[in-house]
Amino acid sequence: MPEICRFFGIVISIFHKDHNPPHFHARYGDYKIAIEISNFSIISGYLPPRALGIVMEWAALHKDKLLENWEAAKQEKPLIKIEPLK
Repeated sequence: MPEICRFFGIVISIFHKDHNPPHFHARYGDYKIAIEISNFSIISGYLPPRALGIVMEWAALHKDKLLENWEAAKQEKPLIKIEPLK
């Protein structure tokens, strides 16, 4: 699972050759979630509200880079690290 960012105990990843729609995965402890990049809707999983808010804030700041990574992952190219939320 290619990790593209880590902050506040949250790990963000995008899988190579994953299914559509374009999305990213976030893990926080035992919680996991998949979030669509275009509109930040939850595809599957759950995060506690505070962690989800932090992930959504980060994703909104880096939507373009998330889409770039999605395209790279589809082609099995290396993914770029994205700056964490501070």
